[in-house]
Amino acid sequence: MDTIIGIDLGTSTTEAAVYQDGKPVLMLNFDGREVTPSIVGVDDTGNIIVGEKAEAQLLIAPERTVREVKRLIGTDELVMIGKRQYSPVEISAMILSYVRTYAGTYLGEDITRAVISVPAYFDEIQRQETMEAGRAAGFMVDRIINEPTAAALSYGLEHMDEESYVLVYDLGGGTFDVTLLEMFEGVLEVKASSGDNKLGGKDFDERLIQYLTNRFQEKHGIDLTKDLYAMARVRDEALRCKIALSTQEEYTIQLPVLTVKDEVPYAMDEVLTRAKFEELIQDLVERTHEPIKVVLSDSGISAGELDKILLVGGSTRVPLVRRDIESYFDKKPEAAVDPDYAVAQGAAIQAAIISGLIDESSEIVMTDVNPYTLGVRAIHGYDDEYMSVIIPRNKTIPTTKKQKFYTSWDGQTEAVIEVYQGESSCVRYNHCIGEFVLKGIPDRAAGKEAIDVSFTYNQNGMLHVTGKIVSTGKEASIEINMLGTKEEREDVSDWKSSELAGEYRSAVRRAEKWLKNHAEDKRAEDLLYYLKRAVLEEDEEQAEEFEEKLLYYIGEQQ
Repeated sequence: MDTIIGIDLGTSTTEAAVYQDGKPVLMLNFDGREVTPSIVGVDDTGNIIVGEKAEAQLLIAPERTVREVKRLIGTDELVMIGKRQYSPVEISAMILSYVRTYAGTYLGEDITRAVISVPAYFDEIQRQETMEAGRAAGFMVDRIINEPTAAALSYGLEHMDEESYVLVYDLGGGTFDVTLLEMFEGVLEVKASSGDNKLGGKDFDERLIQYLTNRFQEKHGIDLTKDLYAMARVRDEALRCKIALSTQEEYTIQLPVLTVKDEVPYAMDEVLTRAKFEELIQDLVERTHEPIKVVLSDSGISAGELDKILLVGGSTRVPLVRRDIESYFDKKPEAAVDPDYAVAQGAAIQAAIISGLIDESSEIVMTDVNPYTLGVRAIHGYDDEYMSVIIPRNKTIPTTKKQKFYTSWDGQTEAVIEVYQGESSCVRYNHCIGEFVLKGIPDRAAGKEAIDVSFTYNQNGMLHVTGKIVSTGKEASIEINMLGTKEEREDVSDWKSSELAGEYRSAVRRAEKWLKNHAEDKRAEDLLYYLKRAVLEEDEEQAEEFEEKLLYYIGEQQ
């Protein structure tokens, strides 16, 4: 069987591991290191460089280097490297391609399969794009695994006989996850997960950078934020300062000739204490409390019932973070696994489970939960923006849930079943992850015909949604891969060739104009796609329906 590797595609760094001789082993990159900076650049000759080489040119060519792109996954934002713009998926694919190449060299074989980790609180779009990046790098992605779950696997492999409640506190470079698991008789059961995708060590860096640039402006009247090269040096020194203050009480920042004004050079010379650093980041650390409360509430387990608190992610080395956790839980946390490597090791264990390398005597059974609520659009009184919940967040999977709905108007003969993911009761603030039409409803008065909508979410990450007309038994369904394979969409760029194109050109233009200024509006993007597809397929009935929905939706937003 092909070797499957585990990859921790992190905001700051990326690691890869393989399961060998009964344990996960970190693989060395071309620089002989287990850790690869998640940095991509273009060198002087126009070639793409990744990792240490890209990191080395950050200070001298910041305009040709990019970092922390993981924070952009799931958005339409583009990043400029040199003279060209790249999507977050393209940048992530470059990092993964580098991993694939060095893993192949390390193992002496072509590596084409991987398990890739993502934050537990990544939504379906972010998971899809991570999967796309993996495919673009030449991988068949066997599984997308939640980072805290991977870390728990790494821990659980050595503690299979324990019976305990374990809270995994994962504070990385760009994201925060918290997951509560129950361990018993070789079973790792995820009870609940939550997190913050915009909270991590990089936010600590930004507070330091803001403090240092403000101090510099107070002293010299110079705004460093307008100087790309000066800011690259400040950013690099802020990272060094943060790391140093984890083991010492103060750090001296000295940056000679940081900038020049009126032919006069100016240096940065500051002494920063740990106490001052902690004052700057106190509120950021306290932001981890809300996701913790969500996890405890959703799991029904109190803080006092926790047996262990596991620290994962390099940012948990910050002393304030550890003190805050101990104070919050009245329990000392432990780094039972290496914070930097635990996720990659856990991903490698999951890869070994998939490939059958974990033997029966050490077999691990793992269950997980869905991190976001799943439901359908439903009419609620006069509100057709209401999301009816089918599977609530943090429900253990596999699971099947069903709900009954009734026709909304006289003579209704079909129903569009729109599937959403998110925590808002209003669908416009959630992600539409799929939709289908159930036709053939008997022509009767409103409320006289019932439709059963059932969701089945299995351990392989497949969500099967079925709509069934109760009186006739007729069904329609859709299958959505929640682990990253998005609904396969046809190329609809040739929609103008259809005989129906002229009739719907105005609606398409209006939608495309709207999306130019509202690129983040996934609902408008989805409806526009479905309209173009219907036009291309010359399905006039569907085209009329999606045109009406699209124009109504855009009109409501303006």
